[in-house]
Amino acid sequence: MKLVTFDAGSEPGLVGRLDGETVVELDVPSTRAFFERESQVGETGRTFTLADVRLRAPIVPKKFFHTAGNFREHHEDLVRVDWSHPVNKGIVFFQNVDAIIGPDEPIVYPANLTRELDYELELAVVIGKPGRFFSAEQAAEHIAGYLVFNDITARDIQRKEMESGVFSFSKAIETFCPIGPCIVTADEIDDPHALDMELRVNGDVRQKSNTARMSVSIPQLVAYHSPQTYSAGDIVTTGTIAGVAASTEDPFANYLKPGDVVEAEIEDLGVLRNTVVSWRDAYGEDEPPAEQWV
Repeated sequence: MKLVTFDAGSEPGLVGRLDGETVVELDVPSTRAFFERESQVGETGRTFTLADVRLRAPIVPKKFFHTAGNFREHHEDLVRVDWSHPVNKGIVFFQNVDAIIGPDEPIVYPANLTRELDYELELAVVIGKPGRFFSAEQAAEHIAGYLVFNDITARDIQRKEMESGVFSFSKAIETFCPIGPCIVTADEIDDPHALDMELRVNGDVRQKSNTARMSVSIPQLVAYHSPQTYSAGDIVTTGTIAGVAASTEDPFANYLKPGDVVEAEIEDLGVLRNTVVSWRDAYGEDEPPAEQWV
């Protein structure tokens, strides 16, 4: 099943499943509630043409668990260009759920905060069953589905944060968390460790890899985070692949800027497309100054 959250005319935040080019409305108030009810929900009887609705972020989780450094190639890429700090596996932190946006929603460039806006294509895992302190062998029963995540990052802020060994603010700014376009339930994915991944900026391929290159498997990651306690609908990310702008020979030629169209794609999960816009274009006014205290 491909689960979506969508607006239909004046009705926002409806939940449905995709059936080709048709959206079949489900009788549930949110995708989080869908998983809280163990997927046991009916249909309302209404259907919509996909072209006539607006897709939103497919879910807003209670908790959003980040995993960094899970693809060795990403770490090696940054070492090659002498990035300020290593990004090895084992780095975990929370994402700000208020930063979540959906497909075709704008990424707002806060130029007073950063001049090094980067992209990071990731596979994200949706938790369907609550739990805590379980093993990798038990993880499958907690995994409900998968979606595409683009981990937008302010690299200049991140470098400062990493002086203390952690980072969060650089990835948690408003609109920096695009997810979507839908949640593909686990039963539709034969092997989540065999999916092609590709990110494009204005049609140019920037990142290209496969989930087979993870250092730590998805069940291991899900089990590793479980002492933090899962709720139904929570999200776990799995780390990005090689090719971020910061790892290129000329990062400032490749960092995102207003007008850029970013397409994050994972095989069988779809394409998550977002455009970078200036603060003025987003809000119709000048950007407020950024407060400095470090």
